[in-house]
Order: sequence, then structure tokens, then C-alpha cells
Amino acid sequence: MSPPALQDALQEALILIAEDEAEIAEILAAYLQRSGMRTIHAPDGREALAKHLSLKPDLVLLDVHMPRMDGWKVLSEIRTRGDTPVIMLTALDQDIDKLMGLRIGADDYVVKPFNPAEVVARVQAVLRRTSADSANNARLLRVGAFQVDLDNHEAVVRVGGKRRTLELTLTEFRILAALMRAPKRVFSRAELLVTCLPEGDTQERTVDSHISKLRKKLENLDIQGVPASVRGVGYRFGSGT
Repeated sequence: MSPPALQDALQEALILIAEDEAEIAEILAAYLQRSGMRTIHAPDGREALAKHLSLKPDLVLLDVHMPRMDGWKVLSEIRTRGDTPVIMLTALDQDIDKLMGLRIGADDYVVKPFNPAEVVARVQAVLRRTSADSANNARLLRVGAFQVDLDNHEAVVRVGGKRRTLELTLTEFRILAALMRAPKRVFSRAELLVTCLPEGDTQERTVDSHISKLRKKLENLDIQGVPASVRGVGYRFGSGT
């Protein structure tokens, strides 16, 4: 990503502030907005997860101590969904808290009381790093809890906070990757037959067989509805979108 494009992305970034102290949330929002970013606020852990799912923020500022669900549980759930950058806000300047956050998957942490300008700088640094990683990983597909590495031919999914490698055939891997490239699009059997199946497979019903086997492997990991059938049309990625 070029420097101007990266700067535009930073200015348009949507930041979810998960913080139960309204005054702190308002100060952070004011400083972030002054830097050109957009903000949304969640006063408790459950609302933070709901807004993360529905609004898909570019980064989450996540307080450790919140009502209804603490920050560690929120972070763990966010990590089962994907790789949204998370910066933890904590009043406890203790190594165990920092290590726990980094172990679960936090990208950074800030100790209270903090300088709001420093928080903005941390947010910008994390966004720059993750944006650069995304540009460098164009061959890495991510949708929800799924990740497909096209170069290393590896497909993984996060289930219950754990990273699980999917044991897929070549055709199953190709189908999953094709659906993840455009997760909301419905692919016809004919399209999948041409792009994903080895030479010699000419029957569209063969696609159904491979889809069924892929779906069964995911159901064995308690993942339902992937890939999803669209009656009379074909298949799309499914509930991971």
C-alpha cells in the first residue's frame, strides 16, 4: 500500500472504544476524531462484541475491567472471529497482565492513566503495521475465523480460541479458497468445476460431492453452514461472512 493510500486508510479507520468509564471514552473519541478517525463506543463487554460483529471496526481499544464481560474474554472471542487489531487498556501495570494480553492475541497495551495523544500514536502505529502486513499478505485469505495461505497450501480455522489446521484434498482446498475470495458471492457449479476441479472431472454433480466432504470436515469441528448451499444456483462461503 502506497503512503498516500495508507494515510487515507488511517484517516478513515473505524475505532471501537470498549470502555465503561464514559469520561475516558469521550476523551479518547475526541482525540481519535481530531486525527481523522471515526469512533464508536461500547460501555460493556457484551455490547463490544455485538458492535464488533455488526460494524467490523478496523481496531478495538479494549478496557480490561468492564461490566458483563471482561476484556480478556472479549479479546478471546474477537480472536475466534479473525485478526482485528486490539489494543488493551489496563489500570494494572503488571507483567502478568501484559503477558496474558499478548498471549491471547493483543497487538499492544496501554497502562492507565495514559496520555490520550500517546494512545492515538499507538493506534496509528498498529494500523500502519497491520495495513502493511495485509498488503504483503495478498496471498493470505482471511474470512471470519478462516485463514488460507495460498503459497504454503495451508488452511486453518480458529475454533474455541484454538488454531486448527484443516486436512483438505487439493480440490477441497481450491473450493474453499475460491469461495473465500468473494465470500458473499454465489458460485455456480459450472464455475467451481472449471476453476477448482482437476482435469477429467466434467460432471457438475462431482462438485456437490466435494462440497459435501468439505462441509463434513468442518462440521466435525462444530462449524455449521460452510459452504452454504443456495438452492437452484450453487454455493457461497456461508456463515463465516
